[in-house]
Amino acid sequence: MRRAKKPSSFVIDGEWPHAMMEPHRGALVAQAIARKLAAAMAERGLSANALAQKSGVNRQVITNVLNGSVWPDMLTVVDLEGALGVLLWPDHTRWRIPELGQPGDPAAAEEAAPGASRED
Repeated sequence: MRRAKKPSSFVIDGEWPHAMMEPHRGALVAQAIARKLAAAMAERGLSANALAQKSGVNRQVITNVLNGSVWPDMLTVVDLEGALGVLLWPDHTRWRIPELGQPGDPAAAEEAAPGASRED
């Protein structure tokens, strides 16, 4: 039942992947992966098509991860990390996940995407 909703459906306010989220650790991890993936692709000037060719991950899967419409699986993340040379999986064990309706942990936002906050 916890996977019945897509990650982006946990958005409370704002636009995925820079939105304020419900306190759902899995959705927050998926958001962090999407943010890091988008940043890594932009830094390298890679489109979803180019990254698909380089990583072996289907272009639509990459787009779905970026859009928060799927729960990224371990093999997908590993293949993308290998192709990009960057870790996408965040160290979420240090995050303080707030109660519903409470502001998020700024340290978690920083870990999710360095230099970004959940309010941008």
